[in-house]
Amino acid sequence: MQPQRRTIVTTAVNGTPVETLVDVRTTLADFLREEAGCTSVHLGCEHGVCGACTVLLDGLPVRSCLRLAPQAAGHEITTLEGIMQTERGKTIGQAFVEQFAMQCGFCTAGFALSLYHLLESAPEPILDRDIHETLGGHICRCTGYVSIVEAAQRLRDQSE
Repeated sequence: MQPQRRTIVTTAVNGTPVETLVDVRTTLADFLREEAGCTSVHLGCEHGVCGACTVLLDGLPVRSCLRLAPQAAGHEITTLEGIMQTERGKTIGQAFVEQFAMQCGFCTAGFALSLYHLLESAPEPILDRDIHETLGGHICRCTGYVSIVEAAQRLRDQSE
């Protein structure tokens, strides 16, 4: 039996400093759920395909199931809990509600974080193909995607 290797991870999660000792094999998703209390980070496929574990790492969307917690040391991590403290995050949440863009909610955080990144960083104008490309890396088993795309289009039209 090999000795378990542990390391201290120091990072900021939603603007709050977090420092904790973790096994070097701990995924970023598990770190965020178990150590930082970010329950919006969901584990679906654990292969980076479904997008349910999407978070922003230094402002860029990443699959937290594919990263190890030690790789996030020194970086800023933003989860759904973090963006929902912003006006844009609240607007995204409202658009999802008004367009019926969620049912079970399991995938919603990943979609919302990717849309947040698109709206914050995309050059104007945001085209339908930009929306489809952004959302294309996520899987939803409940909605059929139409309402999610409509929520994204509504957000785009509101920001123009």
